[in-house]
Amino acid sequence: MKRFIALYFLFLILLFILFYAPTTELSVSLNAIQNRWTLAALNTFLQPEQLKGIDIWVNPHYKIIITQACNGMIPILFLYASILAYPSSFKHKIVWMILGYIVFFMVNTARILWVVHITQNGEGHGDFYWSHDIVGNIVLLCTGVGLFVTYIKTAETRSSLKNL
Repeated sequence: MKRFIALYFLFLILLFILFYAPTTELSVSLNAIQNRWTLAALNTFLQPEQLKGIDIWVNPHYKIIITQACNGMIPILFLYASILAYPSSFKHKIVWMILGYIVFFMVNTARILWVVHITQNGEGHGDFYWSHDIVGNIVLLCTGVGLFVTYIKTAETRSSLKNL
């Protein structure tokens, strides 16, 4: 368990430095691509002209800005660190990292659309707060935990692989 925790934090730091923080051209490019994909997915479901650049106009006086923090990369990297730290086969890790990315992308898109819907049909800032900061983050947390638990249950650990 100590090894998993140490590896988890090591991988988390490395993944954030390499793929999230604006420390390399790679991280800046990947986040820009992720933002474009997120905005394109959102635009598919929003009302015409509701998305302008990175702004989702909830009403003429209130907009939700989709920034790098909204693109879903943070929970994806937390999941990736967990997967990389857990002792299983490389193939299993890659499959679950791809699956985790797809699931998180869909869940994050649905989360943002839900926040827009709640904010649009509610009172404004207060509805944004609880739908985004509380419920939205709980949904992302539960998705990550669910994916990781399923990953563990389907993994053949290295110790069982050595016994073959």
